[in-house]
Amino acid sequence: MADLETRELEYFVAVAEELHFGHAAARLAIAQPALSKAVRRLENRLEVKLLERSSRSVRLTPAGEALLEHGRHALKAIGAAAEKTRRAPDRQSHLRLVIKPGGDANLLSAILAAYAGRPEARQVDIVFGGATDRADYVRDGRADLGLLYVPFDDMTGLDHETLQVEGRVAILPPDHRLASQTAVTLADLTREALPRWKGVRWTGVPETEGGPEVADLAEALQMIRLGRTIAVLPNSLAQPLQPDLVYRPVTDAPHNELVLAWSQDDRRRLVASFVTAAVDAARAAGTT
Repeated sequence: MADLETRELEYFVAVAEELHFGHAAARLAIAQPALSKAVRRLENRLEVKLLERSSRSVRLTPAGEALLEHGRHALKAIGAAAEKTRRAPDRQSHLRLVIKPGGDANLLSAILAAYAGRPEARQVDIVFGGATDRADYVRDGRADLGLLYVPFDDMTGLDHETLQVEGRVAILPPDHRLASQTAVTLADLTREALPRWKGVRWTGVPETEGGPEVADLAEALQMIRLGRTIAVLPNSLAQPLQPDLVYRPVTDAPHNELVLAWSQDDRRRLVASFVTAAVDAARAAGTT
């Protein structure tokens, strides 16, 4: 079978994700005819059709869907290897912790203080990730550890320790039919339109309608104000409360966990030391 080159995979994945040659070419900063020829050459070498093209649309064939799935994994693995190679000189002198702004449940200061008090402590750099990509930072080596939320974040390839267990709250516009209740249940939320978080398939509530796609909490809150959606979030992520919105506990929602995660392959002592300090700090705060 013909070998695949990294650049070919990048080209194909861009087209497969955009389903538009013009948009993919702009994303890659190359000419559209060159991109089209590159994908054709890839199909010829693999002796399989990856895309169904028409004057109005581009669709993936079953072979194209398979290559998209495996191609994404391959590109992430290549990126992770490159990042870890670049970081090799300082992997024993620095730690990088990725967090979502406001996504530390007010534990970060205590964790950093507990770690700084350990004799083997090293410098900790804080990296800010988005609403849905922090696990990728840990998997591909851009960060050594991450504060993530289970079950919302994908924990594939990661180990973790739980720092806090908490319930969830529904965020509603004040004129919503449930706003007059003191609490809501999952049954109350059935067929409600919940936001589709970019990069996440699961809304957190079964049998709900797909609402508008949002990239972060700020976008979600604006859509709630407009009456386009509601949201169900961990209690700590719903802070600070917005005075023009209504917050109601979801009494029967499964609890979620704030966790500290790291790569399953990372057995460095400085990572283990930070994890121990974080667990001690969370226990002292009474969150575990």
